[in-house]
Formats: sequence, C-alpha cells, structure tokens
Amino acid sequence: MTRYLLSLLSAVLLAGAARAAEPVTPPNAAELQRMTARFAPVDLKVDLSKLPDNEKRALAKLVQAARLMDTLFLRQSWAGNETLLLNLLQDTTPLGRERLHAFLLNKGPWSRLDEGRPFIPGVPPEPPASGNFYPPDSTQERLEQWVKALPEPQQREATSFYTTIRRAPEGKLITVPYSVEYQGELAQAAQLLREAAALTKQPTLQAFLTARADAFLSNDYYASEVAWMELDASIEPTLGPYEVYEDNWFNYKAAFEAFIALRDDAETQELARFSGELQGLEDSLPIDPRMRNPKLGALAPIRVVNSLFSSGDGNRGVQTAAFNLPNDERVTAEKGSKRVMLKNIQEAKFQRVLLPIAKVALAAKDRANVSFDVFFTHILMHELMHGLGPHNITVGGKQTTVRQALQASSSAIEEAKADISGLWALQQLVNKGTLDKAMERTMYTTYLASMFRSIRFGIDEAHGKGVALQLNHFLDTGAVKASPEGTFSIVPEKIQASVEALTRQLMELQGRGDRAEAEALLAKLGVVRPEVKRVLDKLRNVPVDIEPRFVSADQLVREYGGPEKK
Repeated sequence: MTRYLLSLLSAVLLAGAARAAEPVTPPNAAELQRMTARFAPVDLKVDLSKLPDNEKRALAKLVQAARLMDTLFLRQSWAGNETLLLNLLQDTTPLGRERLHAFLLNKGPWSRLDEGRPFIPGVPPEPPASGNFYPPDSTQERLEQWVKALPEPQQREATSFYTTIRRAPEGKLITVPYSVEYQGELAQAAQLLREAAALTKQPTLQAFLTARADAFLSNDYYASEVAWMELDASIEPTLGPYEVYEDNWFNYKAAFEAFIALRDDAETQELARFSGELQGLEDSLPIDPRMRNPKLGALAPIRVVNSLFSSGDGNRGVQTAAFNLPNDERVTAEKGSKRVMLKNIQEAKFQRVLLPIAKVALAAKDRANVSFDVFFTHILMHELMHGLGPHNITVGGKQTTVRQALQASSSAIEEAKADISGLWALQQLVNKGTLDKAMERTMYTTYLASMFRSIRFGIDEAHGKGVALQLNHFLDTGAVKASPEGTFSIVPEKIQASVEALTRQLMELQGRGDRAEAEALLAKLGVVRPEVKRVLDKLRNVPVDIEPRFVSADQLVREYGGPEKK
C-alpha cells in the first residue's frame, strides 16, 4: 500500500486548496465503514506462470505506468484532490484511515454512489461538473459562446479529447495540450512504456507501446490508437485518455485510465464469431435507413481478458466490466473499434452482486433464469453496439458528432442505447440461429436483474441514469410489471416490441443530434420511481459492486519491478 501511494503521488503538484464549502456533517468512522462495505473486496488473481521472464518484466513496467494514471485522474477530477490526499496520508487515526480508504475507492472526497455527497469536511458540497478541465472562474455558458466564436481549426482544438482550457496571464482563454498540461507524469509513463517495449518479444505489443509513448509526448494519439486496434499479444494493455464522464459540462475532455490484462485465448476465439455479425446488425437496425452506416470500420476485434490491474477512470467506484474503444470518431470511422471483456471482473460481479439481487428483485419462478452466460454475452453485445448506429452526423447543415451535439446528455443516452440495442441484437441473433433459442428464456430476465444492479450506481452516473430510463420505459409500455409483493417480472408478449421501440427512439434522437429532446427524455425517465426504490431499499445488505485487490499485480511488481540489470 505504501509503495502504491508513493507512486500515486509521484508528481503531486499542490494544485490549490479546496473551495470554501457550506458546513456539512461528515460521516464518522463507523458510517464510512458502512459506505465502503457496499463494495465487496475481491482478490484479483491472474495466472502469470506461462509468461516468460522478459514478458513478466515488461508487464511489471506496464503496471508501474498504469499507476501514474491515478495521479493524472485525480488532478483531472478536482484541483484539490492531491492536496487533500497528502493531508489524508498524515492522519493515522481510525477515522483518518477510513477517510483515506473511501477517498481511494471513489477517487475523490465525494461518494459516487450517493449522488456526489461529500464524506470529508472542508470540500465543496458537490463535485465540480466541469472537473478540472476548464478555468474555475468561467461558466459553461461563457465557454460555449467562446468555442462557437472560434474559427473551425481552433474549435476542433477546444473541443478535443486531449486539451484543457486555461486562462493565459493576460486573461484570455487558451487551449493547452495534455502533453503540456501533464508533461511530468506523461514523460515518466512514456519512459516506462519504452522500457516495456524493449523487453517484450511480441511485435504488435512493442509497436503499440512505442506509439503510445510517442503520443504521450506529442499529443497526437491517432497512430497509437490504430496500433492498439491491431494489437495481438498475450498481454493486453489499455492506457491513456479515453472516457469523458468526468466532464459533465460538455463530455468533451477525456480522463486518463488504464487496464492491464492477460488475454484469455479460448474465450477470445469463442467470441470472435460475433465480429462478423456487425454489418448485418447495422443493416437491420430499426431506424431510418439514412442513419445506418453502409460500411463499418474494417476492424472489430473482440478480446476476452483477465484483469491484472486498473487505475484512473478505469478504477473509481463501480468497476468497469467491459469497454469499447477508442472513442475518437476518426479512428472508429476508418478502423472500427475493439471490445474488451474483463471476464474475472464480470464473474465476481455476477457471484457477489447479481445473484443476491435476483433473490430480492425477481419473482421466485424467474430466479432460475438468471444466467452468467447471458450476463456475459449481453455485456459483450452492449460493447459491440457502441460501435453501431449514428456517430458522425449533420446538424443544421454542419458536420459534427453525436457526442458534440448532445454534450452532457450524450454519455447517459449512449449507455442506454448500447444496453437496449444490445438486447435487440441478441434477439436478432437468436432469430437467425446464431445463438441458442434457449437464450430467449433467460436473456430478458437476466437483464432485468442486472438493471437493478446498475441503477444502484446512482442516477447521477451515466450508466445508472441510462438504465433508469430503460426500466421506466419498460414499465410505461407494460413490458415489465411490478407485483404487489414488490418483485418485478418480464411480460414476454410485450418485451420485444418495447426493446425495439426504445432502440429506434434513442438511435434516431442521436442521428438528429437533438440535445433538447435528449435532456427532456432523461429528465422524464432517468429517475427512480417509488416502486423501484422499494426494491432498492430491500437491497441495502447486498453489495453494490466489488472492490478489487490487485494481489497478482502487487506480487509481480515486487518480483520484477526493479531497475533492469545492465
């Protein structure tokens, strides 16, 4: 733990004290224990025995580089995080230790499960919606006006994934590349990636690590994203700026994260067949044909991996079970995207969270129809469907993207779209005979149980709000019903039509780039209704998610993480 915290603070800059906050009553040590107990501890063990020593040494370098992503993510989330962490490390009382645990779990002083409620005194009453990507003395409206007034090339820079907006000494707004804003940590990470590239004997891994090291210093990520798409190695690293959830003003700015994993060859081969189904699914989407993509990006690799270590945006609060990257629309249009399934994370979530939820939320007759295979396959289909449907669109005669058009609403709408269209796609593959007909009996019930799992993440979080939207749509269309006993069940004769209708609604909304409609839809349906809350209240003793303990990664770094012998 000490070594981990030292690496987390390797480049701490005293980025300013917390803003003045209204008085709050912070939780005591016992209350903090109850808060963090909602995450079930799980030891993540990965079999590294088949890796040669040189690959283990390369892997240790990658874990060390990944730890730096935590430092960057803390700085991106809130300017006061690093100063606060330094203070927490000095408090060795029982209360201080509980606060530190909760801080590291949430990557900040606000509970990500409790709509951003602070659990440490002296911090703002809620996390900044702007993260630390924009000047603290600006507003969302003024920044939007500033961006619109810029010439086209400067607009692209200002809305780029990889720039912050800062105020120059003379007072004007400027864009600052990540390679400048975070140059200290990125230089360290680049060096570690180059050392790992020199150790590995796997050509595509070497190519990716070299290209990503270059990107950290140049701020041009295109070549490294392509190299990541072409990566075919036993070690599957993902590290850099990717998701935009922390930018709740515009969803423009990417936060740093890392996933270091080992590929599961047997499972990867089993799922590879789904890549060949994507164009057929795109061509069959229940939307205006003009919104379909007649030719998807050529690459659509699927990787099943076991997670060794994750950090930054990939390890804050609720754990990522799978991801679909890159998010750069240039790359996805030309090359497609890769889906990575974190199997050991999904297994832990299913056993520790989903099965206990099913015993409370579902009618007794339905509980036997909750299946890990369906849970796993729907998560895969969710990630596949992120790549389908509208992405590059035209709004008001101007070329743009769904992300830029919908701004802060884009993440929740996109998560809901991937979920619901994932169910639609599973049904298409069952109808086609690609998937076993028996899955029709289990997939909707398993997803219903999983919806209660996701809503517990909180409706201020994109996935939770997106699932609340879907569940309320199902209730309104009669596809799901609540019993007097307080359990929920699928209405088989209505569920397929309801799924297709919402798939159409969300994708066509995206295709129009209708921000007002997106905001109105989320305001109406992205809520927890009383009948849902009654079930959630009964789940208080069921873990919300897992808290991984990276035991194999820690052992690896202890054994192989020292300086290379000359």
